[in-house]
Amino acid sequence: MSFTADIKPLFREEDRSAMDFAFDLWSYDDVKTNAALILERVADGTMPCDETWGDDKLQRLRTWIADGCPP
Repeated sequence: MSFTADIKPLFREEDRSAMDFAFDLWSYDDVKTNAALILERVADGTMPCDETWGDDKLQRLRTWIADGCPP
């Protein structure tokens, strides 16, 4: 599992634009640094603001974080 192949594609351009005031969802360093916050927001349904993630996407992010956020 990698950021480029598995995590970055989870975030749409709209998601990136909506969150650019805080961090860049297409930046490995930004997502790694904010991984716990991003997971919390995605899990509680407050991010992305227009649709909730399915269990498969949520689990992919959880696994990536548990694996140490590989690039």
